Amino acid sequence: MHAVFPAPADHVVHGGPSDLPAAGPWRLSSADPALAEVERTVRALLEPHLGRRLLPVGSASPGAEIRLELDASVPAGRRTRGVAPDGGPGPADEVYAVSVREERVLCRGRTPAGVFRAATTALQLIGLAEPDETLAPQEFTDAPHYAWRGLLLDTARRFIPVPEMHRLIDLAALYKINVLHLHLTDNEGWRIEIPSLPALTAGSADGGLYTVDEYRALQEYAASRHIVVVPEIDLPGHCAALRAALPGLPPAPAPPGLAGRFPYTPPLDLADPGTRELVRTILADVCALTDGPFVHIGGDEALGITEQGFATALNEVRTMVRELGKRPVAWQESSRAGIGPQDIAQFWVDPGMMDLPGTEEELARRPDLVGAGFTGEFVAALKRFFAPSAEDARRVLDGGGMLLLSPQSHLYLDRRYAQEVAPPERAEQAAGLGFPSYRPRSVEYIAGWDPRSHALPEERIAGVEATLFSENLRDFEELTTLLLPRLASVASTAWSGGPQPWREHRRALGRHSRLWRDRGLAFFPATDVDWS
Repeated sequence: MHAVFPAPADHVVHGGPSDLPAAGPWRLSSADPALAEVERTVRALLEPHLGRRLLPVGSASPGAEIRLELDASVPAGRRTRGVAPDGGPGPADEVYAVSVREERVLCRGRTPAGVFRAATTALQLIGLAEPDETLAPQEFTDAPHYAWRGLLLDTARRFIPVPEMHRLIDLAALYKINVLHLHLTDNEGWRIEIPSLPALTAGSADGGLYTVDEYRALQEYAASRHIVVVPEIDLPGHCAALRAALPGLPPAPAPPGLAGRFPYTPPLDLADPGTRELVRTILADVCALTDGPFVHIGGDEALGITEQGFATALNEVRTMVRELGKRPVAWQESSRAGIGPQDIAQFWVDPGMMDLPGTEEELARRPDLVGAGFTGEFVAALKRFFAPSAEDARRVLDGGGMLLLSPQSHLYLDRRYAQEVAPPERAEQAAGLGFPSYRPRSVEYIAGWDPRSHALPEERIAGVEATLFSENLRDFEELTTLLLPRLASVASTAWSGGPQPWREHRRALGRHSRLWRDRGLAFFPATDVDWS
């Protein structure tokens, strides 16, 4: 039984003996100039797993072959739906086929993207095999269910240096993720250079930021792995870093009784001409620097702004982004500012998120919230703020927009692992790693998420995106420990359209620890996964 993730839709094992040793050595080849970049990228991805078993370019030594080919006859497979991250009128063609024969593994696709997806399947097939194993003659054919399969990384709160980001992009590529959503700005930091406003990042050098050249190079690196970068400039809330760098911006109008009540930074007032011009300057640079067609404008958790002030802010920013040639994406709260057919709203506040105590006694029974410093007054304000969230999805559907699924209950991977799946020697880590006010969950719980459970029309789902916010992260090891093994499960669901049966999934998932070790990536050895 193979352990490829995402699990291919069609897999056939042929009868007869196999004499293709997984140990290799392996030769990577392609005769098509259109696949030259794919071949270079696949070689780079293979090296941590094969090492010396991967023959160098031009080697005359004998070996089995990993062959890359464009082939228009690869069958279409399942229909892909959703929003194409490259901005095309329809989903990109990522259909692929992998054929294992006597002396080679043939990776075919109708496009370079399809060939690349085939190669990541071949990588897993070879990399997960035992050293003395032979690969049976077999065929894989597959295509994604959702066109948009994303991963959000919060580099605002805990900066992710370029070398670490490269490692995360490679990991995402292994699991056929095709969108890297970079949360670049928040209260804690502003992580992208804005050439027109050097003062904005003058104090960011020590904490880390991406220069113009680094941001461009990061996009190129991701693009070579068929991943589109979507930058997020979070407005009108989450703006403390911006206010600290550029003081004097007026606060947005606050609802009666809320002004100055809680320790949040006042959102920006986009009705103010000076603020509006400043935001346009920022967005003009971000849009000019961004290769992909999308820019995320935030819109979440704008605590302390009137409904009218929020609507003004969102509509101003949306209009700016469109005038600058990009398509805006925003968190689901943006639906309250009105929504149209060209809008994409990122769904995150599901019923579990609104599971907040209603009395002081109920709050006292929630150590996760008490430990995070929540007071009864603050919880009441949060309940009022999140109350409209129950209607956000309906507003998006009524307005003709699309929903990008990132439900906090399952796809926020900064949540803690449940104590019942923590090995005894990792119990302390499980108790402290992750955002304290989210309910800890098992890997099985995350892997069991089904996009269909939200009862949304399939044709209105833009795609699926896992998120990892970094309020509580100290280092790269903690980051990957939260991601793994759960990211592989979410990526599998995003590609396949639904979860695998848990019994099969837990066995296959455990085998992937070999790939993570090859790459030097820390992971959490949850006991509900079969690591044997």
